[in-house]
Amino acid sequence: MKHLFWVVCLVVLASCNSKTKQSDYVAIEDFKSQHRDGFVGDSQCMSCHKGVYEDWKGSDHDLAMQVANDSTILGDFNNVKTIIDGVSYHFTKSDDGKFMVHVKEIDGSEVDYEISYAFGVRPLQQYLIDFDKGRKQVLRVTWDSEKHKWFHQYNGDEIDPHDWLHWTETAQNWNTMCAECHSTNLEKNYDVDTDAFNTTYSVINVSCESCHGPAEQHVFWAEHVQDSIHTENTYIIPGNSQLSQMNMCAPCHARRARLTEKMVPGTAFEDQYMLQNITNDLYHGDGQIEDEDYVYGSFLQSKMYHDGVKCSDCHDPHTLKVKFQDNRLCLQCHAPSYDKPSHHFHAQDTDGAQCINCHMTGAVYMGNDFRRDHSFRVPRPDQSVTYGTPNACTQCHQDKSDQWAADQVVEWYGPERSDHYSDHLLLSNKPNITSEERSSLDAFINNLNYPAIARSTVISNLNITTSKQYEAILKSLDDPSAMVRYSALQKFRTISPQDRVSIASKYLSDTTRLVRIGAMQLLTGVDAQILTAVNQSALSKAKHELETMLFTNADFSTGRLQLGDYYLQNNDITNAIKNYELALKKDSLLLPVYSNLATAYSLQGDSASALNILNIWIEKSPKEGRAYYLRALLYFELQNYDLAVSDLKTAIKIDPKDTRSMYNLSTYYYQNKAFSAAEKYINMALKLQPDNPDYQYLLALIYRDQGKMEESAKIMQTLQAAAANQNNT
Repeated sequence: MKHLFWVVCLVVLASCNSKTKQSDYVAIEDFKSQHRDGFVGDSQCMSCHKGVYEDWKGSDHDLAMQVANDSTILGDFNNVKTIIDGVSYHFTKSDDGKFMVHVKEIDGSEVDYEISYAFGVRPLQQYLIDFDKGRKQVLRVTWDSEKHKWFHQYNGDEIDPHDWLHWTETAQNWNTMCAECHSTNLEKNYDVDTDAFNTTYSVINVSCESCHGPAEQHVFWAEHVQDSIHTENTYIIPGNSQLSQMNMCAPCHARRARLTEKMVPGTAFEDQYMLQNITNDLYHGDGQIEDEDYVYGSFLQSKMYHDGVKCSDCHDPHTLKVKFQDNRLCLQCHAPSYDKPSHHFHAQDTDGAQCINCHMTGAVYMGNDFRRDHSFRVPRPDQSVTYGTPNACTQCHQDKSDQWAADQVVEWYGPERSDHYSDHLLLSNKPNITSEERSSLDAFINNLNYPAIARSTVISNLNITTSKQYEAILKSLDDPSAMVRYSALQKFRTISPQDRVSIASKYLSDTTRLVRIGAMQLLTGVDAQILTAVNQSALSKAKHELETMLFTNADFSTGRLQLGDYYLQNNDITNAIKNYELALKKDSLLLPVYSNLATAYSLQGDSASALNILNIWIEKSPKEGRAYYLRALLYFELQNYDLAVSDLKTAIKIDPKDTRSMYNLSTYYYQNKAFSAAEKYINMALKLQPDNPDYQYLLALIYRDQGKMEESAKIMQTLQAAAANQNNT
């Protein structure tokens, strides 16, 4: 069969040209590139591949981005005025054919903008406007191409023009947020020093070569009738396996971070991207979609994926449409018995009898875009009762309770539920996990029968406090999944530098770029003398890959934060401060920056700036206990003891589990011989962390200085025995 496939390919390709004689063959070595990066454009493809070209024409990929003109703009610019969420819009068309919008913001500012590009087509169309420094911004007001009206995404929110979420700011920047997946062979070309873009692309939309790769050598091969020996020189990704399709589709249909400067079609996903785990800001606790996940993160959770199903089994790869609009789509693989009331318990040919309504629930994003969850799960209303997660039953039967739905499932299918990774995901998010539950999670992360993305997520969710727990993580370092290996490496970032070097050394030469970067993150900030034992070639390569990732993502506010952290870990305080300040300029509500920036200022000896940053943080987030804790430490340094004590008490009031503040407060009282208060606060900390040796030692000192010698000696003996036992092991 494989040989027949290649014969068919050769016949089709040979038909592209009339040359048939052996004397007309030209060696591939004679090829000379004439196109940028080998991208020739879709017009070269259509001459031989007219059928699939016609399928693609008019698809969402074809219409992903277009120059603004009468044939591409769907919105009503015929002198239309509207006010949405306090913002006034006036849409007009100028005498020279330009599409214009006059915007009056909630702060009263007014600006005229020219629409440069149409972005997307259905069920909504967005519009791009050119700004300074090569930026293109996505106008917030959007055209509903189904209801034919203007609307706001995130309807009901009044967004200040200086807010990160405002359409003129980073959150709606085309270069950063959208461009790579709406055009072919895009190069962002972001300049870290000037915070400017020189973004380019070969084709404005998602054309043939976005998925199949640069076609210049393929065209050369076809025009010169290469024989079968040279088929490998087509430079066209075949896309006939699940893996190759995932590498084709996932880069643009996933929430991920970039590892490289540009997307190279067909390259292994984890050599180009880091996939977002099943985090609580994107998913419900059981893995169902909550925010936009672009499908891939859901699909990796599914049985479909693990049984070898690929995108083109359900979707036409060129029209992008699903092959059937009814249960025939699922019955391509599933037995006919699934399409009967004996399985779904609903009247035939009703919404309740549709497979996707039970197994692919969805949500509306961007205001009017309904997207289905691709984790293909069995409804679990019993989990909804316990954890508050959604389920398909009550999403449809909105007048019923989760308990009603759970009881119906038991009545129809019996009391036992099939083992499912979601049980472990939910368990790993619990605030208090029993030792038995923890043992089950330690086993889960190394059980290859469960999805890698779920196991990777559980690893990230877990705290490591015992040697047994470390053993489970150590085992997962050799997992077949690069995602799992990367997440496992991150759990060792707080151990000693020597131990980090011992663990990371092996993975600096891992086969996958993501894991090599993870290994290098373990070694960042480690003293150069300790690194002399590491393979220097592997170390240099991994360091370059890590820095490429950091600089590539520096146009994001979070990217600037990570770059600042990198400089701080390497004691480059000046560059750390520069990048933290740029992160806040991009997003003043990115709260983790404040603590790191205050720390950097303190290390530089600039207490005034550190205090100012902490005050701004507290003003923006007055319920953030850590902000008060850090400000207390700074007040101690400045000898403002009363203010320091007040901040520590506030931090404890905000977070009654804040043992760090309790310990520092107890230490202050102990040093000032207020033993009763010192004993009170250290006992509060020990109640939460009874095995913490630092807390135990402080209590022993307090007892000693109070004259409670027997109590003090007992604690000291326990500490000495624990230390001796640790040295023996």
